[in-house]
Order: sequence, then structure tokens, then C-alpha cells
Amino acid sequence: MKEYLLVALALLGVLIIGGLSLVVPRLRRRPEPPLPRTEVDTRTEEDLAGPPVEAPESELTTGVVVEAPPVEAPPIEVPEPTAGRLVRLRSRLSRSQNAFGKGLLGLLSRDRLDEDTWEEIEDSLITADVGVDSTREIVDRLRERTRVLGTRTGDELRTLLATELVNALDPGLDRSLRTTPTDGVPAVVLVVGVNGAGKTTTCGKIARVLVADGRTVLLGAADTFRAAAADQLETWGGRVGAETVRGPEAADPASVAFDAVRRGIEVGVDTVLIDTAGRLQNKIGLMDELGKVKRVVEKHGPIDETLLILDATTGQNGLEQARVFTEAVNVTGVVLTKLDGTAKGGIVIAVQRKLGIPVKLVGLGEGKDDLAPFDPAQFVDALLGTEPLGRDA
Repeated sequence: MKEYLLVALALLGVLIIGGLSLVVPRLRRRPEPPLPRTEVDTRTEEDLAGPPVEAPESELTTGVVVEAPPVEAPPIEVPEPTAGRLVRLRSRLSRSQNAFGKGLLGLLSRDRLDEDTWEEIEDSLITADVGVDSTREIVDRLRERTRVLGTRTGDELRTLLATELVNALDPGLDRSLRTTPTDGVPAVVLVVGVNGAGKTTTCGKIARVLVADGRTVLLGAADTFRAAAADQLETWGGRVGAETVRGPEAADPASVAFDAVRRGIEVGVDTVLIDTAGRLQNKIGLMDELGKVKRVVEKHGPIDETLLILDATTGQNGLEQARVFTEAVNVTGVVLTKLDGTAKGGIVIAVQRKLGIPVKLVGLGEGKDDLAPFDPAQFVDALLGTEPLGRDA
């Protein structure tokens, strides 16, 4: 019995010692600092916005709609009169004058007009794009007249040369623009040309010429291939108070042209000016389309003028352009642009001589009123300048 008691006490002692070994370390261990808590922002958008801020009293709406002031239309411009405009722009022909007029006068003013001199005169005319046939005729007549008349002074030489150049320009050609309405139907002017000739800009300038001459004008934006063409034409027309009829982008050009003439009849304008898309003369499909525009417009009545815009800097290539366009739409007149930027003023002679088409207007700068009615005598006078060259001593 005594042995059992000892065993029980021994087991109890072991349990007590084991329990103490577990409790004491826990009592001695320092409590660790608490881990930082990650806060979750539970505020709503309304909480973040805060309480509503009332607008100052001066900004509170009154319920009255205040309309923006109307945008005033730009004032209507009065284009510069066309009479004498070519004379006023004579300084713009300085490049052509130096290479063409003054060059010829310098050669003719030599003390001896031998074969070499006459060959140089021919070269000058050909270089200025007068054309081979026209050059030979001019030189032959100059040689004959200087021999027969014995011309010696600078004044006589200048007069002689001016006469031959004016004759070469055929002053008898009709250069007037047919822009008068007939039986209540406006005159229709169709403007055609190749890409890059400045056609739409020139069309706007033609409108200014017509307004300056007392015509009321309506513009038809039948160049529907360039998005900016109609906007550009409308801007030009707005400056002189001319309405512009246009269609959506890529619309049928013939339809727009037809609508423009119909609108012109409704409002009773004198002239409808139709701008067509630029096209290369060797693109048969585009030239056929131009013929379609002409046929559709002629349902209202005949087209009074078909003006071909030619870039003077293209030289003899302009003759081929004129030939093809004439076959497609029967060109009645030429508008020669950029004449102030070329030394080849003789292209005026070549166009008329080769095609029998009169040059009716010439462009001599980038200004709004730098398009002038063409007059052969004034043109030659500007080319030759006012000061004749005297004989070499």
C-alpha cells in the first residue's frame, strides 16, 4: 500500500513540475507590440465630395437664356475696277520684261544687225515660248522693215518691235467676256483646267472681275473631289456678296453645275460661274466627265463662255493642254496665270497663234485683284518698258 502511495506522489510531482515549466516562460515573455492595422477607406464618393458648396449669389441662374451676340458677316468688298488694271500691274511683268522685251531691244540696238544678231533675236523669241513659226514671221518682218526703213534710233526700234509683237497677238480677236443674261437665263461661264494651275483661286478672281464690271454673280462649286475646293470658292464669293451653290463631297459634278444654273435662274443673277475639278488632259475618263458637265448644263441653255486656266510657267506644254480641253468642251478663251513669275511671256502669242483661242485675262500676282483683262497693246508696252534703248556708240 505504501508503495502505491509513493508512486502516486511521484506522478503528481512530475505533473506539477511539467505544468510549472509551461506557465513560467509565458509569464516571463514580453508582450510583442501589435502589428500595424491596415485601414480600409470605406468613404463613399459623396463623403469625399463633402457637403455641397453653394454657388455665389452672382452666379446663380436666373432662368433667363442669354443668347450669344450674332456673328457679323464680313463686309462686302468692292473690287478694283478692271479698266486700266493691266497698266497698273505692269511692274509685275518685270521678269518677262527683262528676258523678252528688253533683251530684244538690246539686240536690235546694236550698231550692226548681222546674221549672228538676227539668230540671237530668234533664240530670244523661241526661249520666251513664242513658238518657232511665229518667231520666224516676226524676225522676217523685222529684218525687212529695218532694211527698208533704215531704222536707227531707239525710239524707232521700240516702235517697230512693238508693232510686230502686237500684230503677232492678233489685236482683232474678240476678248470680251460674254456675261450678259439672255431671255431671263443667266450667262453661264464654265471654268476648266489641269491640276495645279490655280484654277479655283482664279475662278474666285474672275468673280471679282465680273462684279467689278457691274455683273451679279452666282458661283457653282462643281469641283466635288477636293473637300476644300467648295469652301475656298465660297470664301471668294462671300467677299463680293455672291452666293455659292455646292453639293456633298464626291457628289456628281454635273448635278451640282445643273443646280447652280437653276438657282441662278431663280434669283435672277447676270452670270453663273462654274468651277470644275482640275484634271490631267491625258485622262480620258475625266475629260469625258467634263463633257458630261457641259451637256447637262446645256439643258438650261447654251454655255456662253468656257475659260481654260493655263499656268504660264508650263510653257509649250500649255498648248497641248489647250488642244485637248478644246476638243472636249470647246474652249472660247484662255486665262493665263502666273505671268509675273516667268520669263516666258511669249506663251501668249503661241497660244493664240497655234489654237486661234484669244487670251482674255492674265494673272499677274497673288493679290485679290491681280487678274486683268488682256489688251495686246498694253501688254506689249509693259513688256518693252517705257525707256527705249539707244544705239551703241
